[in-house]
Amino acid sequence: MSDSLRRIGALFHARNLEFVRDRAALAWNLLVPLLLVLGFSLIFSGNQRPLLQLGVVGPLPPAYQALETIPQLRLVEYESLASAQRKVRHHQLDLLLNPAGGNYWVNPDSPGGGLAEYLLKGHSLTPLVRDTLPGQAIRYGDWLLPGVIGMNLMFSGLFGVGYVIVRYRKNGVLKRLRATPLSAAEFLCAQLLSRLAITLVVSLLVFLVAHWLLGAPLLGSGWLLLLIALLGGAAMASLGLLVAARLQNEELASGLLNLISLPMMFLSGVWFSLEGAPAWLQGVADRLPLTQIIAAARAVMLEGAGWQEVASPLAQIALFTLVCVTLGAALFRWNAT
Repeated sequence: MSDSLRRIGALFHARNLEFVRDRAALAWNLLVPLLLVLGFSLIFSGNQRPLLQLGVVGPLPPAYQALETIPQLRLVEYESLASAQRKVRHHQLDLLLNPAGGNYWVNPDSPGGGLAEYLLKGHSLTPLVRDTLPGQAIRYGDWLLPGVIGMNLMFSGLFGVGYVIVRYRKNGVLKRLRATPLSAAEFLCAQLLSRLAITLVVSLLVFLVAHWLLGAPLLGSGWLLLLIALLGGAAMASLGLLVAARLQNEELASGLLNLISLPMMFLSGVWFSLEGAPAWLQGVADRLPLTQIIAAARAVMLEGAGWQEVASPLAQIALFTLVCVTLGAALFRWNAT
């Protein structure tokens, strides 16, 4: 057992040194996420939204359909009352209608809330009871930060494990390692642990810089956020391991990894929400591991969610990791043949 741990430790140390000495990879993992968050924070630092947004709990009754004719007003239907109320608190909705309950909610600190309330009262609709939901506005940069960290976990795990293993196989490194006492399980364990350590350090640095310089919020537990990053990094690294289990062509590996990563990047809510997308597309996106990672991180950072609120996505991420590691280890070959 001690010999096995020494072999894993030696390979873990060697892989970390290889990463640190690769200046291009180091700069990409550290600087690009920070520059993305900083750039988008500056671009969207003002109030760029041109429309008033009103939420409606459930379907819109005929008595309120006159609202749809108001210029520069967008109506968004919600099935979940709690989700819609959070958006009012964070100034992402100017007003929330609840026709079934006979009331509406408005954030008294929202710049558009008063105007939305004035338009509502001026259309001779069924009277509603006014309630308030105070809360802090969430800037686009704050909303983007968990997505950028999740995207960095994805690319770092897929290419830092998958592409590297394929390169090792093509260059004959795996063939030489096979001649040593190192077992396949030890090699894979060292690769996964190395990538997890790197992604955790990078994610922590990105978050701390954004927190200190840009004032990015953390309303929930920092330890819970760290656990999400740990499980997310493990999930992406295990997926990279599964892709690279037998491949020996770097071009094919790069193509497959991009084929996996690009759809996840656009469908998992890194840059924008899919609330207005077709239901079937939202259903597909909800099952992607990156979606679970980002949703859990945003819930902890922006909504103060605790362990119970993120237990379901964390369980799905852990199950996905277990399946990928099991299949990747079973399919792994030192040589291509």
